[in-house]
Amino acid sequence: MWHRVFGRLAAEVPPAALAGHLHAAGLPVEPHFKGDDLGWTAGELRMPGLGTPVLLDRYLTAEDDLRADLNAYAAELETQGHSPHAPRLMQHVIQTQQLVTIREPVAASDEVALEKLLDETCRFLAARTDGVYQVDGRGWFAPDGTLLVEEY
Repeated sequence: MWHRVFGRLAAEVPPAALAGHLHAAGLPVEPHFKGDDLGWTAGELRMPGLGTPVLLDRYLTAEDDLRADLNAYAAELETQGHSPHAPRLMQHVIQTQQLVTIREPVAASDEVALEKLLDETCRFLAARTDGVYQVDGRGWFAPDGTLLVEEY
């Protein structure tokens, strides 16, 4: 399953800040990130007892060819007329400056810890990037975790 953070701010969220937040939330992650002169581009969050790490990738709309992908997400939201939040989310996706994808491991030995790690990561990154996040099969969420548009 994929989680995606759509941030309107292009500024990098430092990996140390993310790791500090996760540690404060009781998640003893071991972060491993790599990047270039524009900031981190890929990372792994390893946690004892979890097994496979959680993988992150960071894309910048100014540098990476994301417009077609963002347009596809906006078009999907346009079909969600049942939600009063859909039009605002559609505009948010169009204004996205950075996209962080988070890949959930296929299998984890501690599903509860994994779910908390994914939720905390998405919420923190969304809050720090003026963003929202989307989880495949669940929907679109505000930085505080409020469900805005449910996916069916």
